[in-house]
Amino acid sequence: MSAGRQGRDRWQRGLACALAAALLAGSGVAARAEPLTALPAPVAKVMAKHRLPADSLSVYVQDVTEGAPLLTVNAQVPRNPASVMKLLTTVVALNELGPAFTFDTEVYADAQPVDGVVEGDLYLKGGGDPFLVTESFWRLLDDLRHAGVRHVKGDLVLDGSHFEVPATYRGDFDGRPYRAYNVQPHAALVNFFATRFRFFPDRAAGKVRVVPDPPMATLELDNRIELTDTRCSWRNRKVRLHVERTGPVPAVRFSGVFPRRCGEFEMLRAVADPLPYVFGAFVPLWNSLGGSIDGVGREGLVPEEAVRLHRATSRPLADLIRVMNKYSNNVMTRNLLLALGAQAYGAPGTLEKGRRAIADWLLLNDINAPEVYVDNGSGLSRDGRVSALTLARVLLRTWNSPFMPEFASTLPLSALDGTLRKRFQDSDLEGAARLKTGLLDGVRAMAGYLRTRDGRWLVVASLQNHPGVQHGLGTAVQDALVEWLFEQ
Repeated sequence: MSAGRQGRDRWQRGLACALAAALLAGSGVAARAEPLTALPAPVAKVMAKHRLPADSLSVYVQDVTEGAPLLTVNAQVPRNPASVMKLLTTVVALNELGPAFTFDTEVYADAQPVDGVVEGDLYLKGGGDPFLVTESFWRLLDDLRHAGVRHVKGDLVLDGSHFEVPATYRGDFDGRPYRAYNVQPHAALVNFFATRFRFFPDRAAGKVRVVPDPPMATLELDNRIELTDTRCSWRNRKVRLHVERTGPVPAVRFSGVFPRRCGEFEMLRAVADPLPYVFGAFVPLWNSLGGSIDGVGREGLVPEEAVRLHRATSRPLADLIRVMNKYSNNVMTRNLLLALGAQAYGAPGTLEKGRRAIADWLLLNDINAPEVYVDNGSGLSRDGRVSALTLARVLLRTWNSPFMPEFASTLPLSALDGTLRKRFQDSDLEGAARLKTGLLDGVRAMAGYLRTRDGRWLVVASLQNHPGVQHGLGTAVQDALVEWLFEQ
């Protein structure tokens, strides 16, 4: 073949390729490109600005309709995901237990009541309900009153044997045992064992009223707060809490100053152990319903011969997971991990059983994840580990599962609700991202789904571990990544 003809052939083949590419582009069909293995320029710029090392960040991004990633950087490196670990716990629970799964809380007595009187003890047996809040507890007691129970001559016995929880100090994580996020799981978790203290300046009386919610019969309050004439600001409002005594009757002292020009102020704390909390909440609610009790609160097991008087059913699991993920509730998710273990391998639910249930689900779904360590299931841990690749594969598997709508609805919506309510406001990203975020000292993470400007859905997983990223630096990196992906 002559050199001239070879040149014409090459030119014709090139023209044909160009025309084919133009036709594909015009039809909206794009040729598959190799995945990016370097951070996009806007993300790299933020990293460089804050002197964050490239190896501190893992990213994995994939279109839900494609079989290969769009972006993968350090994706297989195990990292601490903080609260993003909740995705793993809630995905497995939703798939294994089902969105309609419910928890039961049961009430027993030594014998059937006679003329409304229980001669012996009343037993409250927890079934792991992670959302037995004050309203639900009141409804349980109201149903018990309508069933004819009026007076209990014995004790209120709390049975939490459905879970087996290691004995630990509540402040082990960060030395703050009275913070609500440090509450330990319990099979009879009433109102997260947390008390909302409300402070009202009583200008006429010249003092600050402190009102615990829920009211607790077993709580002693020592109010030493001074009302001042200073300007209302967070600097001038200095309320300090000191737990003087735990045990059957916890005692709390409040001190500090409160400007009279300030309005209502709230502080959420967990100052009571499970038994005094439940009994302390039970007594005023029971009395308000016209009930009474002679005995005290104590822990114990429901006797085999006991008679069941009532069974209260929780909200469906899909509703409960929405609270866990949107508002990152730690103790609810820890309860869920134990409940998952109990359901899969029998009561009592334990950490080992819950971790095993997650590991088995990963294997069953062909997700090879030897790096995963779930710890307590909530992400409130220094030891939890997972990779961006594993998180993405879990999210991709969930996208194609029958329960995808239920799960996606549990994730915070950008600029609209949950932990993303204040992120991406006043931008086109409002409502476009469904992302669970995580934050600990040295940890900033996110994972979930993102709808791009042109309507494509992406799975996004980003884990960053480095000192200081919790102080806004990691958030800046996340924002740059999400904004770049949205435009791509």
